[in-house]
Amino acid sequence: MNLDLTGKNAFVGGSSKGIGKAVAQELARLGANITLVGRDEPALMQGLIDLSFISKAEQHHDSVAVDFSNPDKVRSAVARQMKKTNKTFHILVNNTGGPASGNLQAAKEDEFITAFESHLICNHVLAQLFIEGMKQSNYGRIVNIISTSVKTPLPNLGVSNTIRAAVANWAKTMANELGEFGITVNNILPGATETDRLQSIIRNKSDKTGWEEEMVKNEMMKEIPMKRFGKPEEVANAVAFLCSPAAAYINGINLPVDGGRTGSL
Repeated sequence: MNLDLTGKNAFVGGSSKGIGKAVAQELARLGANITLVGRDEPALMQGLIDLSFISKAEQHHDSVAVDFSNPDKVRSAVARQMKKTNKTFHILVNNTGGPASGNLQAAKEDEFITAFESHLICNHVLAQLFIEGMKQSNYGRIVNIISTSVKTPLPNLGVSNTIRAAVANWAKTMANELGEFGITVNNILPGATETDRLQSIIRNKSDKTGWEEEMVKNEMMKEIPMKRFGKPEEVANAVAFLCSPAAAYINGINLPVDGGRTGSL
């Protein structure tokens, strides 16, 4: 099975921590040159140091510090980095922190607009920047890290459920349009994964219910057939496979990595 990504350039969103950082490291282990992306510049610099310990001498990594709340700034910052490094990107991993939790009926209009811009519009901006290079290379992988809510909406995540579904349908449409060029577009749907976001969800639920955080965790794990939370590295493994040559004929799918929690096939 060919998992070799030597010579491939990968742009990994939200890669200063959590799932994004785990994805960047796994792609680097397979030989890819990584561009780390996030808001926290010191964390990105530490990420580059961490990558240096698992990379070969011929690999070259860099970073872009940008806030995904502004698509225009994302477009200009990434275009500037592409010109500076003369890079053609073969792999795009879209990964942006999810909207805040809350009931849908209480959501304000600007919450939808902000989430739509930072998720779907920024995904689209990046895809447009990279697609031509992917076509010329006859190799492209776009993987969107979204949520199992695209299969079954999750309680108290109204805005997230709405926006994630929009991203999933954007991805399926892109997959249909780009497949003939050797470019695949797929979605990874993480379940409850040990990240800062999960900790925030647990803390918020604890505050609302009055339960101890440990009790909240135990109740959440009861809903998962494997009776534990996922690890960022386990999500990263699935992303890395979809980015590899071995996954060339897998296109337009939603792949849950959730320990079996999602109630639908």
